[in-house]
Amino acid sequence: MDSAVFFGAKKVVLFGVPGAFTPTCSDHHLPAFVSAWPSLLGAGVDLVACIAAQDVFVLRAWSERHQAQGKVVMVGDANGRLLRAMGLLVDASSSGMGWRARRFAMLLHDGEVRTVKVEPGRGLEVSTPTALMPLLARL
Repeated sequence: MDSAVFFGAKKVVLFGVPGAFTPTCSDHHLPAFVSAWPSLLGAGVDLVACIAAQDVFVLRAWSERHQAQGKVVMVGDANGRLLRAMGLLVDASSSGMGWRARRFAMLLHDGEVRTVKVEPGRGLEVSTPTALMPLLARL
């Protein structure tokens, strides 16, 4: 993937999840973005994407399970190269999960990162669509 092409010339919401099919990601994070998709588009967002340190096949199955196709583009970063470059890769080996994405949300405009919100702990507060909506007006 050429990130300059993927993120360029548009308003993008990119959110990162530690793992597809994990409880918080599956029960709350992804479904919130799927539900908020029409509102995000209405706020001028051109692309909503989700990144995880997992392969594209797992992310495709997860997307299908949550009816996210056509709404949330899944970005598989199985080796964690992009996540590491952004400083958003974390070693979760102590809990048996290996290298994973930190839970975050990022707003990009014309390929430039405007805002990054990283969850400070295990909760889901700053990286939700609800938390991002007020910030979109300033893009």
